[in-house]
Amino acid sequence: MKRRDLLKGAFAGAAVLAAPWSRLGTAVAGQPGGQTGLAIVRRTIEVNGKAASVFGLQRADGTPGLRFRAGDAFNVLLRNETVEPTIVHWHGLTPPWPSDGVPDAPLPLIAAGTNRGYDFPVGKPGTYWMHAHTLQEQALLAAPLIVADPNDDEKDEQEIVILLHDFSFSSPEELLAGLRGKNTIDAMPMDHGGMDMGGTQTDAMGGTAHGGQTMAMDINDIEYDAYLANDRTLDDPEVVSIEAGGRARVRVINGATATAFTIDLGELEGELIAVDGQDIEPIKGRRFPLTMGQRIDVRLRLPREARSFPILALREGSTEQTGIILRPAGAVVAKIATASDRDAPVLDLMLEAQLRAAAPLASRPADKLFQMALTGDMATYRWGLETNEPILVDMGDRVEVTLRNTSMMAHPMHLHGHHFQVVAIDGRRFAGAVRDTVLLPPMRSVTIAVDADNPGQWAFHCHHLYHMATGMMSTFAYRT
Repeated sequence: MKRRDLLKGAFAGAAVLAAPWSRLGTAVAGQPGGQTGLAIVRRTIEVNGKAASVFGLQRADGTPGLRFRAGDAFNVLLRNETVEPTIVHWHGLTPPWPSDGVPDAPLPLIAAGTNRGYDFPVGKPGTYWMHAHTLQEQALLAAPLIVADPNDDEKDEQEIVILLHDFSFSSPEELLAGLRGKNTIDAMPMDHGGMDMGGTQTDAMGGTAHGGQTMAMDINDIEYDAYLANDRTLDDPEVVSIEAGGRARVRVINGATATAFTIDLGELEGELIAVDGQDIEPIKGRRFPLTMGQRIDVRLRLPREARSFPILALREGSTEQTGIILRPAGAVVAKIATASDRDAPVLDLMLEAQLRAAAPLASRPADKLFQMALTGDMATYRWGLETNEPILVDMGDRVEVTLRNTSMMAHPMHLHGHHFQVVAIDGRRFAGAVRDTVLLPPMRSVTIAVDADNPGQWAFHCHHLYHMATGMMSTFAYRT
């Protein structure tokens, strides 16, 4: 049976993705008084030869997600066309707090068959995304949210968007129950060769030594059925037509709930130009780490040859991989396995320490300092955030928060409603990238600086869905 026939025949009545994921087309908003419709739907995709019912966020023509231009109004009518209540968070945007999209903070879930309107400035250009702030995120309730820069209109480059997911045929509730029911720790030793552990010591086996005892790092706590790039595995990848010798801006979004990746450009050398939608001083490379919730923008130029080029996402510490294929006219697309012959790298802070913001925060002393400890373990599957005092700020404050990971699993920490600058790693100060999600590897610390300019009671949490669901969530709150 052909893929198209399978999708047509399965789950009658479900919406099917109708437009290529890699291209979101023209801007959908910005017209005076115009309102863009966006629907939360059930749809059907094929995974490992089987039909799967998942969520989607689609415009009227079936295109996933939204695309704006800087300066537009985010004037959107969100319709819940499913039978379940849900809510959507606009990850990376800085809306007024009531529009943020966290259940009961302050608005309730959007009931089945009802609408909710949003109207606020879309803000600066960048690669953002949207997703449920519930366990429904695991069932692919997510989509790209691109804000284009009008200054890029004259650039001769093709835009390509890649949204990564980890996929299971089990429900997120079943996955969470399985994690809570584990009696043993599936741990993988980490090779910390060359890494500064901020005062801890590493032994020859790659574990972290504490009082003569070696602790191993926990990497992946769920073995998924598949890893997807734009809803597809490498058994049937998206093939993107591109001009030989052409230029491309590749926007990669890690929408996985519990999986970090290394983005592998293969033979192509790319130029990393933005992280989490915020411009950086460009860095050249072929591999870039990407934890959950983070995004990268990479500029590429293809050789003037009729050859295809894969862009792969390598699952952290394991062999599984997914991705898309860039194909100039006349190029042959070779089969790529869904697993490589070697484990992918474990993410660290080496690249983070090299990043420099193109537009850093103004230099000024902090008005308020906070300490936050990331706690928990795999054995009990309980995770938490502990602060020396509640994070409570005033409008106009420069705030610094030092995040210390005391657990043996990495945590991608995300702050809603703001962009922050990374200003220290393990106590070593530098003027790093501006972003909204930062990785905290085991036994490491990162200090972030935030300008308090958007009042609300904002979520501050780990972007590993199951860590957040079991307690790793706090609040960045304003007094008024």
